[in-house]
Amino acid sequence: MNTEQKIPPTANPRVAIGSFMLESNAHSPVATREEFAQNVLIEPNALLADLASEHPRSPGCLAGFHNEMQRTGAWTPVPMIAAAVGASGPVDQAWFDAVIASTVASLQAALAEGPLDAVFLSLHGAAIATVEPDPDGAMLAAVRAVVGDAVPVLATLDLHGNVSAAMVQLADYLAAYLTNPHIDTHERGAECAQALRESLASGRRWHRAFVKLPFIPPSVTQNTERKPCASTPYGDIIHYGQSLLNDDLRNVSVLSGFTLGDTPKAGMSVIVCAQTADAARATATDVATRAWADRARYVPRLTTLAGATQQALAVARDESAPALLFADVADNAGGGGRANTVWILKAFHEAGVTGCTLAIFYDPALAAEAHQLGVGTRFHARFNRDETHPLSGHFEAEATVAQLHDGEFIGRRGIAAGHAISLGPCARLRVGGIDVIVVSVRQQAKDPVFMEALGVDIRQQRSLIIKSRGHFRAWADEFFPDAQIVEVDVPGLTTPVLKNVPYQHVPRPIYPLDDDWGWQVGEPAVFAARQ
Repeated sequence: MNTEQKIPPTANPRVAIGSFMLESNAHSPVATREEFAQNVLIEPNALLADLASEHPRSPGCLAGFHNEMQRTGAWTPVPMIAAAVGASGPVDQAWFDAVIASTVASLQAALAEGPLDAVFLSLHGAAIATVEPDPDGAMLAAVRAVVGDAVPVLATLDLHGNVSAAMVQLADYLAAYLTNPHIDTHERGAECAQALRESLASGRRWHRAFVKLPFIPPSVTQNTERKPCASTPYGDIIHYGQSLLNDDLRNVSVLSGFTLGDTPKAGMSVIVCAQTADAARATATDVATRAWADRARYVPRLTTLAGATQQALAVARDESAPALLFADVADNAGGGGRANTVWILKAFHEAGVTGCTLAIFYDPALAAEAHQLGVGTRFHARFNRDETHPLSGHFEAEATVAQLHDGEFIGRRGIAAGHAISLGPCARLRVGGIDVIVVSVRQQAKDPVFMEALGVDIRQQRSLIIKSRGHFRAWADEFFPDAQIVEVDVPGLTTPVLKNVPYQHVPRPIYPLDDDWGWQVGEPAVFAARQ
């Protein structure tokens, strides 16, 4: 680092910590305060107790930062609000303003008691609001306006973040996830804690470089797992970036972006944090050039609904054949989907598929009715009676209430392992040869416990319908190798078929919506370390 850029060292730093996390699908219903309350909404006075609990509700990055700071020495955490929804629509502007106001009030109250040494935020990066186009940037700007340039601000980002130049300019250090499914959230929070400890000890800050690529990779091409006999384009570029790290380069983040944000800041981003501006600039240029050259490898491979139905029938009839997992990638609650489209359920039911479970289907009215009727009751189930979105569809069938659950879970495996999760009243309904896990809080099937707690033996299923784009892969490998996973092409708010997305605000031209036009990586935006 540049030795002339100093911040006063301290043996017991006061660090403000908080979170605002939302991945906004521009075509999904507005995200309200009530939806945050159903997921993660922790007021400042309750945050430290949650982080100290065995199974926190706080986002993984926030827990990881807190735990690493606890492990590495004395510090005084200053709690702020923690508000998070995995994915939804644009956040209601009034509610977002309230989150900003709470964050500012916490910072002002902390400063009234003494200096702050740093701020850490667990952000997502792909939020949009009903008015503000860049809530993540607005949050960082609000924090910076209170604490000034002298206080380091560090933040984690989801690798699906749609990054703005303002976000990189306003934060001292940004660390995006390296894995998709996101199994390294705690590690990225811990990385920020380590970077902060180093910065506080040395009195030096970080240079940042930023490149925005005119490229939207389809969602199902963004998995990062690299295997001995196969690789993924996204996994390759992230691995390359990590191979460059040295004493000068502290972080290389390659963010694929969120395909459904429909925002001017859409597209892949490269962010580099380094000791010197030259290293940051050169590395960002190198990584972005490689990523752009590899763009043609990002090709979705989907199966038609008719083809998937025939496959499900075949494995139901032949128990010697490997079971199959059918991923409903277009109805991923983790990307803003409603988690209630009926297209696969209806087709499989009408075809007579047996030995099948669907997880998880969001329908609070149906779950409430099942709880009122009780286990063993046979009734006429109306799926989506209260849903108005045309892509969700409606479906009716005779069903039996097989099992009920209060919806309070502890994640067993995957991206939420060890964390408390609330799905509200849940029910397992038997609909012909298909069991449907119905829940009251919109969520993706990110943990096998959602099925196991309701009596489903996953190993005994001939087929499994999972409403998730890819995070299910963090637990499904226990039951289904990649060769037994089928990604189905059906309608939904999270379709990976980009020609079906009604974009209005993404910058154009952008690949693959537009043909190649000779774009080349130019000079990165470079932001100097603050003094």
